[in-house]
This record gives sequence, C-alpha cells and structure tokens, in this order.
Amino acid sequence: MLPGPEARPRARSPFTAAFLSLLFPGLGHAYAGAPQRGLAFAALPLLVIALVIGVLLRIPQTDLLALILQPWLLTSIFVLNLLALAYRIVAVVDAYRVAGFVNAWTASGGRVGRPRVPRQPLSIAGLLAVILVLSGAHVAVARYDLLAMDTAGCIFLERDCPASTPPASSPSPAASRDALPGSSQDPAASGEPAMSLPPVGSAVPNVTATPWNGTDRLNILLIGADEQAGAHNTDTLIVVSIDPTTRQVAMFTLPRDTANVPIPPGPARNVLGSVYPHKINSLYATVEDRPDLFPGTERTRGYNALKAVVGELFGLDVHYFVEVNFDGFVRVIDALGGVTVTVQSPVVDDRFPAGRGQLRRVYIPAGVQRMTGEQALVYARSRNASNDFVRGQRQQRMLLSLARQVNAAAVLPRVNELATALSGAIRTDVPRDLLDDLLRLAGDIDLSTIRSYVFSAPVYGREVQEPIYYLYPDVERIRAAVRDAFVVDPAFAARREALAEEGARVWVLNGSAEEGQASTVATYLEYIGLAASAPNQRPDKAGLAATRIVVYNGAEARLERTIEVLEEIFGVEVEVADDRAARVDVVITIAGSTPTLTPPPAP
Repeated sequence: MLPGPEARPRARSPFTAAFLSLLFPGLGHAYAGAPQRGLAFAALPLLVIALVIGVLLRIPQTDLLALILQPWLLTSIFVLNLLALAYRIVAVVDAYRVAGFVNAWTASGGRVGRPRVPRQPLSIAGLLAVILVLSGAHVAVARYDLLAMDTAGCIFLERDCPASTPPASSPSPAASRDALPGSSQDPAASGEPAMSLPPVGSAVPNVTATPWNGTDRLNILLIGADEQAGAHNTDTLIVVSIDPTTRQVAMFTLPRDTANVPIPPGPARNVLGSVYPHKINSLYATVEDRPDLFPGTERTRGYNALKAVVGELFGLDVHYFVEVNFDGFVRVIDALGGVTVTVQSPVVDDRFPAGRGQLRRVYIPAGVQRMTGEQALVYARSRNASNDFVRGQRQQRMLLSLARQVNAAAVLPRVNELATALSGAIRTDVPRDLLDDLLRLAGDIDLSTIRSYVFSAPVYGREVQEPIYYLYPDVERIRAAVRDAFVVDPAFAARREALAEEGARVWVLNGSAEEGQASTVATYLEYIGLAASAPNQRPDKAGLAATRIVVYNGAEARLERTIEVLEEIFGVEVEVADDRAARVDVVITIAGSTPTLTPPPAP
C-alpha cells in the first residue's frame, strides 16, 4: 500500500480566536496554537481577579458598601474600566491576527519569510462585531459608575440636584395629594400669620458643627420633607440616637405642629426670640435665606437650623441629618418593589386629600400588608382619623420595616430605577469617610430592641387652638425622656427578650366605649415585647365588666411567660379554647375597667 500525502494541520478560524479572547484574554491564542502568548495575556487578568476575590472575602459587607460610595474608588473604577477595555480589545485583535498568521504560515508549508495573511471581509466583520459586544459591556459598567458618582454627589450635597420628578406620562404623587385650601396639610394656607423679621444682618461665620467622635452618643435627624409647589415643609422629624457602647437605639419623633420650641443662644435667638413661635415644620423655609441667623450655605443652612433647634429641645448634640422628600420616598419604595409592613391597627381616613380640592377615603386593614410607594406614604401621613402620637408610631414602624427589607437581593435587580429615585430624594451631611463606621455600627444593632418615643400631648405637651392648632412642648419632660432613654431596668429588658422569644401573636379587640383604646393597649404590649395589633373587628362579647383573655389551640403550652405577664398586667386569668378559625394565639378583649396603658410610660 502506497503511503498517502502527509495530513496538514487543520486551519484555525480567526473569528473563533477573537470570540474566545472575548470570553477571557488568552483563550483565543491557545486555540490558535500560541499557548505561551495566551498565558502572557491571561496572567494580568488572573492576578486582578484573584486580588479582587481576596478583598471581597476579607472585607465585611458594611465596609464594602461604604467603600463603594467613596469618590476616589468610583473614579478609580471608571479609569480601570477604560484600561480594561483597551487591554481586552488588544487581546481580541492579537488573537485574531495570530490565528490568521498561523494559518498562512501553515499554508505556505513553513517557508522562510513572513507569510501573507489574506483579508476576508466576512471574518473582519466578525472581528468588529466581537469588539462591539466587548465595548458594550464596558460602556454599561462606565454608565453605572457615572450614575453612582452622580447619585452620590446629589445625596451628599456636593452639587445642586433637581428634586425627583415623575415620568411625563404619569402624574406626580404630589399632584395627586394636593392639600385642601386652608387645611393643615396645605403649606401655603396653614392659617399661621406671616412672620415679621428685621432686615438681613451680617452673615454669621460658617462654622462646621463638631463631628461625631465615635465614642459618644450618636444623634442623626431624619427629615421627611413636603416639597409641593416649591415649598419645603419638614413634616417628619425623627432623631435616631445610638449608644455605640451598648448598641442601644432610641427614636424620638417631634410632631410637625409643635411650636414654641426653644432656640439655642446665638444670632438666631437675638432675632427670633427665645422660642420659635411657629410650627416647627416651617423653620427650614424661614431661615433658608437668612445667613445672619444660622451658619451654612443656601443648601445647608435650613438643615443646620433644624439640627440646632431640635437638639436644643432634646438636650442633644445632633450631629448629622438625612432627609427624604415625600415624592422621592414614593419612588424609592416603588423602585424596591414595595415594602411589607405589619399594620398594628386599621388606618381609616375619610378626608384624605385627593387633589383639586377633593377628598377620598383611605382604608388600610390591620395585619401584614404589602404596600406600593403611594400606599406607604398614605400610611405614614394620614392624620385626620388619628393623632400625632399614632402617626408618629406609624412613621417609625415604616422606617424599621424598610431597614429590615433593604438588602442586595432587593437592590441589585432595580439599581437603575433606585439610583434615579435616590438622586432626587435623599440629602445628607454625613461625611463619606464616616460611612464605614456608621454601617458597621448599624450592623450590630438589634432592630427589635429599639425604643420609640413620640412627643405628643398630653404626656409631652399641651394642645391649643389660637386660632389654629398648635402643640406646645413640655421641654423638661421631653429632655428627661431623651436623657433617660437608655437607662433600662435589667429586669424589664430580660422580660422583653423572653416575650419576644416566645413569639406570641396577639390581637386586642375593643369591648369598651372608648374609641382607640385597643390601639393604645396594643402599642403598649408591643413596647413590652409582644407582637400585638388591634384589628378593626367586633369582639365576640361586648359590654364586658372586665378584660377577657383567650388563648387558642393549645398555644398555652409554649406561652408560659406571655400568659404570666398578661395576667399580671390585666389582673385576670386567661381562658383556653379550641377554634381552628383563630388566626392568632391570643385575643384580648378590653373593657371599661381595663387599666390605662401608655406606651412608653412617661419618665
């Protein structure tokens, strides 16, 4: 048998080599028959990947989030992304050319001299398509990096940013909530007389407030702002106070109608007097353009005033603020896909503003509810069928619900919408270099142990009608509550933890003639550690002479501590019953003789 011609090596496709180097630098060279050249191209990316993985494995999640928001890192990522794009394009083109060179050299029989590489239009088109796909991925990274820098610049007051605006095809949430003329929700017609101020005097020095030192009590003012019609009314004011040593947290809510709030010594007191005579929600707008009253720029002066005045009332140094405007609040929650809130008692409001001078009825039932951004805002702001205490409790509950549900799994799929919403919704003066410490501190906090205070009447002030509604604060009682918020009786703390561990589900039904008593009792029970709510449901037995407590379906076997505490509080013995239709473990029906329970107890 005659020997056949020697088989030639199979030609390598330049397009395939380019595509493989798109997947990872060096793969195309190995395919084309130049493994050492491929290893040289792969070495740098492998080293970078190993370094990044090592950092990610060692750094805590909170530290990573703080690091991502640092401007130097965002700028570095942008530059490195462009360098990586250039490197990968070089690797793709080089793999394409190596494959063509090897094919030409093989076709020439390995003759001495540089072989001529044929140019094939279809193959070149494939190379350009690979480069286009490769560039698209890096352009996307650059876009999100620029988006992060832009969002961070807006949030940290490093530049002026417009307020969050809705798409042209949808009405603004603010427009759908236009307040009624003359109502307490209409900032332009609140009924307060115009404040007469002297001409603007000399600007006060723009002195920066003392930063948090990392060891003392940390106090951050949370602001919810209504910016309808160009106004800036700070309708929600909550100070979050954190003890970094014990990791205890307290939340103090100051109702928007609070007036006669003390002004700290300084230029503002010389002009405005010893107290601010108007509602606290108007202070920002009053001082925003008055550089002679508080330090700061046009962007920060109003916030500095709120920190100083609220801090004077509470007897605290308020270090930083975080503000969310209401339209932005709606969009942030919608960008997160909604928020789940345990509604303690039904929200019923027959006079909620619906725009154009109209009213609408809103109803939110008790229990676990999944809310859109607009529904969450209604839940947090409705006030016509409740009082400032109840509304303040709802706002604090909403904040805690959001804190529990914000995580990487919820954020990453909606990062584009969320960044757009955040850039027009949130402002803060928290220094970026402090984020690492703050996030680490937040990660050590048990949200179930947070103590909540709402400084409303009658415990913390008195209500007057002169001729509009004001809440005059009891300054000494408020300061005592703030001062003693972390002085917790060890026995009370131990009992609260034991009740929380048993996890009893409790309903409180109103069998008395006093409206709202069931909600007040449920709030107190939650304060002592029970998961209690007050659904709008008729009790089985009305007109009871004494409180009735029923434990269902054998739950008494695992709720020994809960039963002991309930019997102690209400002075009655529990009953046991079997009812497969029961949706909770314990049902408490209050009566006219049920003791008055105020959460939290006044100091």
